[in-house]
Amino acid sequence: MRILGIDPGLAKVGYGLIDFSKNKKIMLDCGVISTNKNKSEAERMLEIAKDLRFLIRKWSPDLSAVEKYFFYRSSTTISVVQARGVIIMTLARFKIPIVEYPPMQIKLAVTGSGKAEKKEVIESVSRELLLKKPPKPDDAADALAVAITAFYQR
Repeated sequence: MRILGIDPGLAKVGYGLIDFSKNKKIMLDCGVISTNKNKSEAERMLEIAKDLRFLIRKWSPDLSAVEKYFFYRSSTTISVVQARGVIIMTLARFKIPIVEYPPMQIKLAVTGSGKAEKKEVIESVSRELLLKKPPKPDDAADALAVAITAFYQR
């Protein structure tokens, strides 16, 4: 089973793709979809959808897992939620099942503590996937954590 984990954002969308087979977890790909801050919000949303379509066509995931956005009072809240909507719509267009998890549940699944710090999440992801080096950037590590959570929760 291939699971695509996604950490939504407007400037950066973290993604991580893991193949789970024969009791092995193998990281196939991870990184970020970065958008140009000099472009309009609409153009940035199109960029996210285009790059996500590319990843879906390349890897053919069986399941997608998206981090639920935790609402803060910030000037970027609406933009991030809109980007998340573009992500969900793109996954739905490809008929990829979608599961969603809040940050606390992801931390609990990968570290054993819902209040884990970012460093602990990255260390746990590295250990789970037998990575020699921690995944970079943090958004990609977060996306891998979302995919691992989906594997454990399925």
